[in-house]
Amino acid sequence: MAFKITLKTIIPSCFKVKIDVLPLEDKNNIVQVSKNSNTNCGHSRLTLSDISDPESSLSISDLSSNAVIGSNLHIFTHSELKVMTSNFSSSNFLGEGGFGPVHKGFIDDKIKPGLKAQPVAVKLLDLEGSQGHLEWLTEVVLLGQLRHPNLVKLIGYCWEDEQRLLVYEYMARGNLENQLFRRCSSSLPWLTRLNIAVDAAKGLAFLHGEEKPVIYRDFKASNILLDSDYTAKLSDFGLAKDGPEGSDTHVTTRVMGTYGYAAPEYMMTGYLTSKSDVYSFGVVLLELLTGRQVIDKKRPSREQNLVEWARPFLKDSHKLDRIMDPRLEGQYSTQGAKKVVALTYQCLSQQPKSRPTMTNVVKILEPILDLKDIPIGPFVYVVPSFDCKSGLNNGGLEKKKGEEKEEENKVNISDQDERGISAGEKKENGCRQCRLGHMKQKNQLKSAIVYSDTHLYGTLRHEFR
Repeated sequence: MAFKITLKTIIPSCFKVKIDVLPLEDKNNIVQVSKNSNTNCGHSRLTLSDISDPESSLSISDLSSNAVIGSNLHIFTHSELKVMTSNFSSSNFLGEGGFGPVHKGFIDDKIKPGLKAQPVAVKLLDLEGSQGHLEWLTEVVLLGQLRHPNLVKLIGYCWEDEQRLLVYEYMARGNLENQLFRRCSSSLPWLTRLNIAVDAAKGLAFLHGEEKPVIYRDFKASNILLDSDYTAKLSDFGLAKDGPEGSDTHVTTRVMGTYGYAAPEYMMTGYLTSKSDVYSFGVVLLELLTGRQVIDKKRPSREQNLVEWARPFLKDSHKLDRIMDPRLEGQYSTQGAKKVVALTYQCLSQQPKSRPTMTNVVKILEPILDLKDIPIGPFVYVVPSFDCKSGLNNGGLEKKKGEEKEEENKVNISDQDERGISAGEKKENGCRQCRLGHMKQKNQLKSAIVYSDTHLYGTLRHEFR
């Protein structure tokens, strides 16, 4: 026997807050689990459009939480989350986005039996923020049912009164935006950037390849999370939409997303397709290539919009050096970079039909990882200065007092400024001291001046073989 059941009946506490976007409190709003949609767990999958379908039904056999929102989710109480995050301590604060603040927490089997001890990220919905209950529910419905190595794992959720929280796996290196653009950190190497692009492409390809396709709609650098090994995973699915099915070519929706990343045809018409995600992916590829943010008001007016500035250079492979991130210091595969540039140009096509599918993007990117024409990295040489007979003392080597002043003069090239020596002579003397220091002793070290200079490497490497 089948009954019609409202979503409010299934998840009663979710509907105590008035929703302006869709009247989810209306008892006539009924949800349906589509019988021809399958997930990896073998149950019918609840699609995003089902949430607001006013004429759908749900059989009583589908009522279990496993069938509705996935078999791998845990329900947390608010008090449990307070324990996990030390009462949402400021010391555990990770950041804040449109959804709300995010805190780091720790969970073990004392809090939730059966869960392994692990750090987690707890995201609290800000009911006054730009996203609301519907976006929260979208994440629960989508990530509760879909599992992929390149989608962030949703561990569980909490609803109590007006509280809406999500518990995710903790991603140790934060998001790509911070890793790529913050000035206080070292630059991401070429192969790391390429692996991140491949991982993100696989995540999108998985969503687009579902029997009922999912359009991510908010693909951007800040929504790509990185674990300790720089494996990339897509996060923040609150704006995701079901893609077109059958003979439909697009879905029509109000324009959402982030300026600069959103496809131009979607911004103008509200027509959404999987190729809208491909355009956004092209923007992130361009950010990885250039090390520039998509919109940067601090740059000259002609360079503030990354896509508009870079597009002319993407068409000409001879202008590769004009767009490549100078922080890479030339340490990238030239052939690989040219292929990525060509792919970026395709993804950013003004004509959606000219953009590749994400499956083809993966096929193009993966072989680039195997290209071997990456130059030797910037040479870092440590200038040694020491006494061969002295021993280690607190991590350094002691000198004979009579030789200390002489050795300091050898390595402290800057002291020669006071003696009026020219810049050219200083460089020559510096290189001479490098050679003498290395030849004197290879295994012991007193003090050091560090040179990170590709030219110095080219000049001296034959001396130290």
